[in-house]
Amino acid sequence: QVQLVESGGGLVQAGGSLKLSCAASERPYSSHVFAWFRQPPGKEREFVAAIRWSRDSKFYSDSVKGRFAISKDKAKNTVSLEMNSLAPEDTAVYSCAGGTRPSYSTTNYFRWGQGTQVTVSS
Repeated sequence: QVQLVESGGGLVQAGGSLKLSCAASERPYSSHVFAWFRQPPGKEREFVAAIRWSRDSKFYSDSVKGRFAISKDKAKNTVSLEMNSLAPEDTAVYSCAGGTRPSYSTTNYFRWGQGTQVTVSS
């Protein structure tokens, strides 16, 4: 089973940037889709961005479009999330997820990382 491990979270001031990485333990199938979700304190998990492993299709939530960028490195079996212009409302636990089709719903993803904390101070 493919394992997903996130890294790169931390504390940053508002307006700053962070880059998260999600490393897969083995090479994903071409049909795979990878996504980032986040769960703010006291709120439900929400979709952030997704990318197809075999194509360049990318998907973003309206709240991060233009500020965040999802990318993949096939040589390293990793998916990254570059986060810019961070705001306190971006504070959340960010999790990487793997599935077979892009979706805003958590139910369409069958593999999850352990999550990494991102805290944005004002």
